[in-house]
Amino acid sequence: MSGFAQWYVQFISDLWNNICEWFLMHINIIVKIFKGDWWDVGGYFDTLSNAMGTWNALDYIAFIVVLIINLGFIVLVLILLYQLLKRYIKFCRKEIEKDALTEEVSLLNQKVIELIDEKNKILAMRVSQLGAGAVGQVGADVSSGKKKDNESRFSKLIEADIKAIEEPKVTVAGPDDKVDLAGLVDRFINYAASRLNLYYTKDIVARYFAGMATSKLLILEGISGTGKTSLPYAMGHFFKNKTSIISVQPSWRDRAELLGYLNEFTKKFNETDFLKSVYEASYSDTINTIVLDEMNLARVEYYFAEFLSVMEMPDVNEWKIDLVPTSEPLDPKNLINGKLLIPQNVWFVGTANKDDSTFTITDKVYDRAVAISINKKAEFIDAVYTEPINMPIDELNDMFKRVQSQFKLSESAAKAFADLDEFIQAKFKIAFGNRILKQINLFVPVYMACGFSENDGLDYMLAHKIIRKFEMLNLTFLKKELDELVLYLDKLFGKEEFMESKNYIADLKKMS
Repeated sequence: MSGFAQWYVQFISDLWNNICEWFLMHINIIVKIFKGDWWDVGGYFDTLSNAMGTWNALDYIAFIVVLIINLGFIVLVLILLYQLLKRYIKFCRKEIEKDALTEEVSLLNQKVIELIDEKNKILAMRVSQLGAGAVGQVGADVSSGKKKDNESRFSKLIEADIKAIEEPKVTVAGPDDKVDLAGLVDRFINYAASRLNLYYTKDIVARYFAGMATSKLLILEGISGTGKTSLPYAMGHFFKNKTSIISVQPSWRDRAELLGYLNEFTKKFNETDFLKSVYEASYSDTINTIVLDEMNLARVEYYFAEFLSVMEMPDVNEWKIDLVPTSEPLDPKNLINGKLLIPQNVWFVGTANKDDSTFTITDKVYDRAVAISINKKAEFIDAVYTEPINMPIDELNDMFKRVQSQFKLSESAAKAFADLDEFIQAKFKIAFGNRILKQINLFVPVYMACGFSENDGLDYMLAHKIIRKFEMLNLTFLKKELDELVLYLDKLFGKEEFMESKNYIADLKKMS
């Protein structure tokens, strides 16, 4: 044991002495540089002068080259040191600014918390004054982020409940509001032009109303700047019920982006503006429009999939969306067993551009929607000053049902369309399908009641429901079949008819 101890002590002593010698050696070198002969600048020049006396021409050239290289190296080192110092100073300034911004953000957050607390107290007072204790106090303990025992997990929807109690709305149609569909189209065009400085052609507006009678999902597509978003916006003002415009984000992947989700930590539901708009429609007795602006920035069949499936159910009472697995006593009034019923007075309108920044809208979506192409602006019209309309949803639905029973497809048109279906199946392997035939029977009568012919309605549906599907085919090898289809349309309906479909076919031929 003593032998090891002696060795270990000697080892530590030697190691320490070596470390000290290493430091002393470098210190001595530095001292010699600044105090010894090494720092004798005059001596350096004397040595250089003595050496130069024995140099030849090549020695002088080498001296100059080496001198330039050394000076360049010194300059480069100084520049690098300057850059490093500059970056360090800049970094320090950023850190100081970041700290200041962080402090400012924290102060703003504190103010927001105080304002939200004040709002919650006001809402709680309203609820207690209305005797709506069952609804539950609205608000959150923002400082902790957790839901209180006496508050609802749906703050925005509870606000809608309170608003419906405080400001109930009933739409009553007056004598001036009694119009037919053709009159409704003209009145909207004049209203948009005279009150909003927005201009639309009669065919676009007629297709919009016919689309409303056909599906709860409309797609307005075309080039940018033609009024796709402003059309449903103007419709909201026309029916005295503002349109909700929801901007679709490229990151949307599922229904949580659209509807929100239940936060398991706070036990509160993160509600979206879209969810609030759908819920508020359940208190409305008129037309409600929710716009999914730039809907194909993300994949529609991902984030809107549940709505596409639910709206296919024949019984509208089954149009229910699951929000939470179980219900609670303080849940909103119109949320039954954690499910939200999609009201029948709400239409979803998607706007879509076709460019490299967007996704292709799939057949699954197109088949369930009515697509309306808007590729050019309407011309200015000097419209008379026109008032908006008071029209309850029941009155609009009754108008749709009346014209759908009155303007049914003629037997000749039905037979011609059946023949056309067989031709397209044989040549292009594409069938109309029961869903599309049902939509045709709903769309065409309303389009006719808006002032257009039966062939006009059939032409539009053929172009945008069937011929649109040709874009997915290898058109390079189908030019002959496309020409035959044009000839067959001439044979069935006449050369001057179905121009929408024929122009669509001409565009497809150009694309191929």
